[in-house]
Order: sequence, then C-alpha cells, then structure tokens
Amino acid sequence: MTVMVRDFRPTDAEAWVRVRRAALPYMVTTPGQVLYDLACAHPRRRYRLLVAEEDGEVTGTAQVGLSHDSPVPGQGFCNVYTDPERLGRGAGSLLVATAEEYLAGAGARSVHTWVPDEPADRAFAGKRGYEPRRPAHFLHLDLAGGTLPPLRDAPPGVELRSAADFADDPRPLFEADAEATADEPSDTPAELTDYDDWLATTWHRPGFDHALTSVVLVDGEVAAFSAATTDGLTRYGTAMTGTRRAFRGRGLAKLAKNDSLHRARAAGYTDAYTGNDAGNGPMLAVNTWFGYTVCATEVRHVRALV
Repeated sequence: MTVMVRDFRPTDAEAWVRVRRAALPYMVTTPGQVLYDLACAHPRRRYRLLVAEEDGEVTGTAQVGLSHDSPVPGQGFCNVYTDPERLGRGAGSLLVATAEEYLAGAGARSVHTWVPDEPADRAFAGKRGYEPRRPAHFLHLDLAGGTLPPLRDAPPGVELRSAADFADDPRPLFEADAEATADEPSDTPAELTDYDDWLATTWHRPGFDHALTSVVLVDGEVAAFSAATTDGLTRYGTAMTGTRRAFRGRGLAKLAKNDSLHRARAAGYTDAYTGNDAGNGPMLAVNTWFGYTVCATEVRHVRALV
C-alpha cells in the first residue's frame, strides 16, 4: 500500500474533518469552515492544505502557512494530524517533509507546530529536529449534565449584549479582540491590524455564532467579550474570551463567558470546549471556576529552517 501527499481538494472536506476529529476531538471543526478558511486566507498567509492519501483514502492532514499577522517575520506553521488507526505508515513524515519544503520556498525561517503531549508524538517531533516550547490545554465542560454558575444581574453601568447587536458596525469588537490578542501568551504573537481581514476570517467565518457571542458594555463601551463558535449540532467552542486593559480585574470576563454558556445550553449545545495556554493562569482560573477540566495537552514545537 502506497502513501502519497497532495494538495487538498474541495471534495476532501468531509474526509478532512473525519481525520481531524479522530486525531483531535476537542476542536470544533466543520467541512464548511475548512473550505471557507482556505478560500478566504490572506494572500500573505500563503495558506495551503495538504492531505496524505493511502489507496484513495485520506489518512492525514496538514495546515501550512506563514504567521502573517505576527510582528516577527519568517514564522511558518505546520500542523499535522494522522488518523489514529493509520499511524506508522509514513503519512505524517511525508506531510511534514512536504510542508517544510513549501515553507522554505515561501520564505519561512522557522516552523512552529502543535504536538500532542504524548511520548510517541513528542518523539516523532524530536526525531525531525523540533524542539519543545510552551504547552497549552484543551478543556471540556459538560453543558448537558453539568451545572453552570447562576446568571447574575449586571452591575450598574454594565450591560450584556450579543455580537448580533453589532451587525451594523462590528469594529468595536474588532478593537477589543485586537487588544486581547496582543496580550495573549504565545510563541508566535499576533497583531490584529487589518480590519477587512478580521471581517473575512473571524466575523463572517462559518461557525462564528453571533447570537451566542456575549459582549459586556461599560457605560456603552465594549469592555469584555466571549466569542463562540459552534458546529450547528452539539458542539460549542470558545474562540476567545478577553477583557480590554482598562476594565480588567472586575470579573467582566466571567460575566461574558457565563452569559454565553447559558445561551449555548439554552440553544441545545451539549459539550463546550476551549483552549488555554498553560501559562495563562487568570483564564485557567476562570475556566476552572466554570467547571471545565483539562482533556488533553499539546506542546508547541519549533524547528529552524535557516
């Protein structure tokens, strides 16, 4: 049986999601999101999807590109996932080699990748010259059977809204997202400066749920938010929860996230997922308060190309 690597085709979307969910069941992923992300990627991102195929069946996937929104140039990314039932057949090695060759040609000086915190996965990365950096956790909350903190009234001057209320002008949410993203712990820091790109890749992205995204206003100004993504079925994910610097330390992130979680449960979603950098103590504390538990850990790895 021969394994080959080729570019993703639109007809691969269902198979792509099947492999990704098998390898990483903690992410909210749909075929529509995969197709949209590829079609709407910023040109400077040099975004490319690869698949490994064995006897006509997709057995591995890779997302490849440049971190175009980082202030540090030349940072590439390559996230490879193989069907757990098809490990050890060469798909992962071929995907990594193909991705590295592409990134080197695109001007990348280093490649960053997320690696499951399992001995075999870390050994796979280390054998190929990747060095571990910072860990991050996937967390799960049982929305159907668990107990959420009760909703409480907003303090004076504070108002809860949804992202749907900003349909005519989402720029205040962009500005809040940009500020929160700039302060997020990361080996590849990002700067959100392109409003049109944010509209395309966040605001209009399939799965970004405007009705379930909660926004906290303080005296009419966006102060905090909890952005929601869904698969339209049972899975709800928190894409980002953030508070603008001037409003931190007032419990507004909890207020936003609790409102969003209650909205999600009322809408019929049964499982909530989120992710946290292991060093982001304040957000981990918030998620623990809600009852989230760590269900998996990945470790960012990096390899220098030049």
